[in-house]
Amino acid sequence: MKIFIQILVFFTAFSIMEFMAWFTHKYVMHGFLWSLHKDHHHKDHGSWWERNDFFFVFYAVVSMSCILFHDSETFWVGRAIGLGILAYGIAYFIVHDIFIHQRFKLFRNANNWYAKGVRRAHKIHHKNIGKEKGECFGMLVVPFKYFKK
Repeated sequence: MKIFIQILVFFTAFSIMEFMAWFTHKYVMHGFLWSLHKDHHHKDHGSWWERNDFFFVFYAVVSMSCILFHDSETFWVGRAIGLGILAYGIAYFIVHDIFIHQRFKLFRNANNWYAKGVRRAHKIHHKNIGKEKGECFGMLVVPFKYFKK
């Protein structure tokens, strides 16, 4: 029974991370921490590293903390939560950094309906280069209208 709950917690943590990514992107990155996210919209540097990558580091620390501080008696779901966050981080990195922004030159020819929809939604998000009036802040789940031709 405990393993079933841990699997359920893993998938729940992964799913909640999509909401957290949307919320953080809309209200934190395009809000009071725009100074860290701005360089993702305005390439004002020649570096591969962006200040925006600190958000990735933050969630990695949360994930590692959950995994490291899990305890079989008091925080037995910690490992499942941490691994769910880790799995979302890997999915986010593959979709956002590798597939969409081509930080590594992989998946260039992906043209299925999902890939096109996610790419379209992200392109619309980046059309607005300012802090205000942005749209489509999610990553893996985007509005259905972006999947239509």
